[in-house]
Amino acid sequence: MHTPSASLPGGTWTLGDLTVTRFGYGAMQLAGPWVMGPPADRDGALAVLREAAGLGITHIDTADAYGPHITNRLIREALHPYPDSLHIVTKVGATRDEQGGWPPAREPAELRRAVAENLENLGLDTLDVVNLRLGDARGPVPGSLAEAFGTLVDLQRQGLIRHLGVSNATAEQVAEARSIAPIVCVQNMYNLAHRHDDDLIDELAEQGVAYVPFFPLGGFTPLQSSALTAVATRLDATPMSVALAWLLQRSPNILLIPGTSSVTHLRENVAGAGLPLSDEDLAELDKIGR
Repeated sequence: MHTPSASLPGGTWTLGDLTVTRFGYGAMQLAGPWVMGPPADRDGALAVLREAAGLGITHIDTADAYGPHITNRLIREALHPYPDSLHIVTKVGATRDEQGGWPPAREPAELRRAVAENLENLGLDTLDVVNLRLGDARGPVPGSLAEAFGTLVDLQRQGLIRHLGVSNATAEQVAEARSIAPIVCVQNMYNLAHRHDDDLIDELAEQGVAYVPFFPLGGFTPLQSSALTAVATRLDATPMSVALAWLLQRSPNILLIPGTSSVTHLRENVAGAGLPLSDEDLAELDKIGR
């Protein structure tokens, strides 16, 4: 049974000429521990991807560095040939080392190889959206993205990429990217406790650019977690449900990509993101990140 995508929490958003559900799915957790190697339950991983598509989710976020190569190959096995409505967003700009680190890989040759590997492992001729991952594992790092982003623009002109975005970026890097070529999304860490991108989100909303937050429950202090848990308890909901619902209600250009390797958890996330929050709830939650 395929639920119409419009029935998912938040409805839809347009990435360039691509319509996606605001409630998407992040594939990172489908790889093994620490995003390395194959999953312990391969059939379960394939089932989650098929369930996401079956629920009407049309936005899947991935990267060929996950595994590496593991999640993209799972996506291909589970869902290829892809329906016209399904859009896969991937990232380039970081690779994996044997210690499980994420060293930058933003030289032109590295980016070209990453795009080629994404195309091969996903079984595509053109990637719908490619985000240039900047910074490092600790967060954004200031500096020009011109050379790296220009390489992706060149690949876009060749027809290998449809739309571009940036990830783990400063506001200045977002502005620099937009001065070089149009972008359709920005993917940064943002949640109730980490509100540093508030102004950027509002600016992007006015310009029709999506904002995709990762780590919806990441980096909370014990005090902040207690405040979130208190609201969730009052609403008879989980903290994750409240966090996802708040993000959807924060701004219409916010797209969610919560990840899970469990079909049950995926369904819980979908239901939770649709939790109605009153003005009083929102006011109380707003205090967490202030």
